[in-house]
Amino acid sequence: MALTPSAMLPLGTPLPDAALPDPNNQNWRLSESMGEKGLLVMFICNHCPFVVHLAPFFETLYDRLDRLGFKVVAINSNDVDAYPADAPDKMSEFAAQYRLPFPYVLDESQAVAKSFKAACTPDFFLFDGQGKLGYRGQLDASRPGNEVPVTGEDLLAAAELLAQGKLPSEASQKPSQGCSIKWKSQ
Repeated sequence: MALTPSAMLPLGTPLPDAALPDPNNQNWRLSESMGEKGLLVMFICNHCPFVVHLAPFFETLYDRLDRLGFKVVAINSNDVDAYPADAPDKMSEFAAQYRLPFPYVLDESQAVAKSFKAACTPDFFLFDGQGKLGYRGQLDASRPGNEVPVTGEDLLAAAELLAQGKLPSEASQKPSQGCSIKWKSQ
């Protein structure tokens, strides 16, 4: 498993908008999924051990962000033909297993991942209520096997600042790390 860091899209970048289907073919438009204080867009997949390590925390993460006024959308941009474990039917199973209370959508063309400059799973992008990127990077310092508990402290600290209308410092933002997005052959 090769460790890939996130590319760290520039802060202040406007939310790249798109409408993507969930496994039931319901379309979710990112710009219409915003909460009062903003939106967390996270790139995940079903099979990456880094995502599976964090997945039991996703319901708690959603609850805490929701209380702050943020909504959440998760995007799977992996090549599902080459990686059938990430296919839509498996996305439904993953969402049910981890009780995901937010949309989990498929970026089949991979255009959305490219517009975010997403590089790995998981990769987190937190936008403020005006749709400007205020945080990108890791959920916290926990990784499979490092014995650091999953707390969401880095992302949640940024969300608390954004909810107060303050910008998290760039110095406090560390790249996420995980499996590379599985890009389609050109």
